[in-house]
Amino acid sequence: MENRNLDKALDIVSKLVNGESVAEKGDNSGLYQEYNTNAEVYDIVHMSLKKFNLNIYEYNNALFVGPKESNKVFGYTNEELRNKMGLRVNKELYLSYFVIYNVIMLFYTDTISSTYAEFIRVEDVINNVEKTSSSIVDKSKGLVLDEVEENSFKQIALSWDELPAATYEEQSGLRAARNSKAGFVKIVLNFLVSQELLVESQDRFYPTDRFKSLIENYFDEYRGRFSEIMNGGVENAAN
Repeated sequence: MENRNLDKALDIVSKLVNGESVAEKGDNSGLYQEYNTNAEVYDIVHMSLKKFNLNIYEYNNALFVGPKESNKVFGYTNEELRNKMGLRVNKELYLSYFVIYNVIMLFYTDTISSTYAEFIRVEDVINNVEKTSSSIVDKSKGLVLDEVEENSFKQIALSWDELPAATYEEQSGLRAARNSKAGFVKIVLNFLVSQELLVESQDRFYPTDRFKSLIENYFDEYRGRFSEIMNGGVENAAN
């Protein structure tokens, strides 16, 4: 192993871990070329990131990394996520996961085709969550929260149903809040923007290349896990 190749590979790993762009264009274009043309650099990068329990993805001539499950260094614990999103209890956190799932499904029906939607709005997410939650809980059965487990999809659907819907006027200049469906969705969308997964422009939310790279690869890798969670609850979804 040449010291030069090791140095280049570790430079790439360092840039990615610290959130810098490693792409065909930009300040680190030379490192991107090393990754693509030098087999030893490529292997060292993948080996190093595997040791860090990180996935590496390539999209649109750029590299991205994301934590694997149970990554306690580069991922978030439930408590850390609650604090970051301004949530109080795990029930709200599980609901936010469900909203994120619906955001993903608005953009992607599968990974064979390209992005399903160019952008989404708060009302699009609300409508999709309404549709998804209504297929989980039969309201005619008169279920109450005490009758279902805290981390089940039925509980999540009922928690969503308890939130009032903001009026159209309230959605103009909407602020993130836990007291309405629109406000709760805005909490989630703001978090995705803070993670550089979405960008907001004139109340529209567009997917970034980082979002596309993570979802298109992660979706395929964990397709079975999504199905398991949807059919069996979310007990382990946040671990």
